[in-house]
Amino acid sequence: MSFAALSETEQLEHLADVARRALAFWGLPDDCAITLLSLSENATYAVETPAGRAVMRVHRTGYHSLAAIRSELQWMQALQEQAGIQTPQARAGLDGEMIGSVATPALQEVRQVVMFDWIDGEAPDESQLHAPFVRLGRVTALLHEHARQWSQPAGFERLRWDFAGCLGSVTHWGDWRDGPGLNSDGVDLLQHAVDKLEARLQAFGAGPDRFGLIHADLRLANLLEVDGETRVIDFDDAGFGWFLYDLGGALSFIETREDVPELITAWVEGYESVRALSAEEKAAIPSFILLRRLTLLAWIASHPETELAQSQGEAFTEGTLVLALHYLDSDGARLWCA
Repeated sequence: MSFAALSETEQLEHLADVARRALAFWGLPDDCAITLLSLSENATYAVETPAGRAVMRVHRTGYHSLAAIRSELQWMQALQEQAGIQTPQARAGLDGEMIGSVATPALQEVRQVVMFDWIDGEAPDESQLHAPFVRLGRVTALLHEHARQWSQPAGFERLRWDFAGCLGSVTHWGDWRDGPGLNSDGVDLLQHAVDKLEARLQAFGAGPDRFGLIHADLRLANLLEVDGETRVIDFDDAGFGWFLYDLGGALSFIETREDVPELITAWVEGYESVRALSAEEKAAIPSFILLRRLTLLAWIASHPETELAQSQGEAFTEGTLVLALHYLDSDGARLWCA
């Protein structure tokens, strides 16, 4: 029996059982209250411990190696200690390690589990997006500045969000060609856009001033704000990619909004309060928005069972086709730019 063969109810019960059994790694009583916070790629739980609330993340299988998870925690720690950006900090287990392992022989799987200190804050108010996008751009630039200067520890390992990892031979999130409702004509159109996109990204280059360690999912949902401080959460997808890919990430699922040019302007305003963008970088923004959009299409295609994928459905594919057509018609220049 595999996890995938379980019913949805059985999967939830299994993940809760893994979380419950993992408590012993931190020496916590097995009667701690555990509440599911979110279920996407990983299962995330609030845990009421004798020392206060914490967050437990039960990792999916087959996505990150043990070394990659350790690398994520190392960058989060360095960001807080060296850049002053508050991030969730992992709690050491009884043996001093940050990552626990829970084996389920019946499913022939081992799941990695991490427990984080709880950090307070509220997600930014999205009713008026200009100010939140300015703050989002600024904190993104602060992360990039740290990444450029940071000496990564030995054995540091994260996924690469280059063309191969997003849309090419590796495709961490699946194949965009399997997008819901995508027919042969749609595949042809998107393939043409993908080919153009690949050529432009190759011409843009991946030097250290443009490509490095990024959050890779830095949108408003992954920010917490309190007393004027912006905190960053959910580094599960953090890896190596173009710095401007984080702007594409900021616009995830809202790329077709009419006010996207204004949101880009706000993000750039915040970003350039820390680090200037060249004219060539600004001209490349449409390519990174489309790169992220197509990568999300692949994710939706490979995760049809998730609530998010089901809420997007064929409308997401239709929107992607419209964006790709505009990208090709404009030759990729000035699209989405204010």
